[in-house]
Amino acid sequence: MAANPASHAPELKLDTEKTSSETTIWATGRITLETSAKLESTLRDLMPEGKRIVLDLTSVDYIDSAGLGALVSVCMHARRTDCALEIANPKQRLRDLFNRSGLGPVFEGDPCDLLWKAWSRSD
Repeated sequence: MAANPASHAPELKLDTEKTSSETTIWATGRITLETSAKLESTLRDLMPEGKRIVLDLTSVDYIDSAGLGALVSVCMHARRTDCALEIANPKQRLRDLFNRSGLGPVFEGDPCDLLWKAWSRSD
């Protein structure tokens, strides 16, 4: 007998609210290999519309390595398009993941600028 015979498809729900000054996306669920492309394409599609995007992770319980990669990719795209991207309200479990992966400082404060500076240095 399987340990988890009733596995379900991972879901990610994204709710968007636009104002004149910013766009907020509330993510709910899991950001995984199966859902990270949805997150990335949604955020990239919104970047030309506004100068500030807030990705609220209050209701995200899990992010895998593909999800981390999607967040890094979105941050880099935001920097190239002059969009201010803020990753807001990650649970402690996600903050711990960011810190263990070395991305904690990137996703705090002004994450995209920090990431851009770290990766655009010429050695």
